[in-house]
Amino acid sequence: MSAALTIFSAPKPFNNPHIATIQNNAIRSWTQLPDTRVLLLGDEPGLAEAASDLGAMHIPELPRSPSGAPRMDAMFQLARQHSPSPLYCIVNADIILFPDLLEAAQQVSANRERFVLLGQRWDMEITTLLDFNANQGDWAAPLRTNLHSLGHLHRPTGSDYFLFPAACYQYLPAFTIGRAGWDNWMIYQARKSGFAAIDATAQVTIIHQNHDYAHLPGGQPHYKHPETKENIRLAGGRAVTRFTLLDTDYRLVGGRVLRQKLDAARLWRRMEAWPLLAFGSVRLSNALWRVYKFFRRE
Repeated sequence: MSAALTIFSAPKPFNNPHIATIQNNAIRSWTQLPDTRVLLLGDEPGLAEAASDLGAMHIPELPRSPSGAPRMDAMFQLARQHSPSPLYCIVNADIILFPDLLEAAQQVSANRERFVLLGQRWDMEITTLLDFNANQGDWAAPLRTNLHSLGHLHRPTGSDYFLFPAACYQYLPAFTIGRAGWDNWMIYQARKSGFAAIDATAQVTIIHQNHDYAHLPGGQPHYKHPETKENIRLAGGRAVTRFTLLDTDYRLVGGRVLRQKLDAARLWRRMEAWPLLAFGSVRLSNALWRVYKFFRRE
């Protein structure tokens, strides 16, 4: 029996205690969503056991990049193959989700066929397993109460989830997940393909559980990894990987999809992105970006 939503991810190994804790918290939060199937991809140590314990579907066979990191095109193909559903959501395995994500998806999909939901995250230090039986089942209450005092709203750069209908993202380049660039391409591709890129930050809360970069070679952030350069090449260059949440053309507020407000930063991005989206001119888009950088230095 198919679910309304398939959430899929390729978690890190569970042999680091802190990573194991935050991934257990994240995946458990996904399994609390009604009418949702959770699909975990890869054969990392501890993943099969975690999937069994948490009630998720596990697919161990996953094509990888030369460094051994999961390939995104394969992840999307496997999700469609093993869990046919009208809606899909790729999400990083350190992200806690709440029921408002599914509610937002239902509100938007009731009126639109072509859309992608994404939004800013709240960064928070969480070092212990969450009690999903606390507060008479309202396990999210303490997190929401402490969100503004203990959490920090991340800048509109980097996106940790994309929720989309099955017709979207039929083709992906062979991006390496866990490296920079792929999420920027996802926003660009939605806009280029005529899918409404909807910023759901005002209505959908997601929590990123802070962690270090010890799982990457040399402990360096993902944007410094050599495979990030390959992701940028596959995406189509720097002009494409400059797309962020500032490039969303709609916003979700109170269940309504509204045109995105154009403040100064968004207006500049609209100008820079226009030649790339309208007629594929990387050169003109880059030229406008250099103009913007020049005036910022003044």
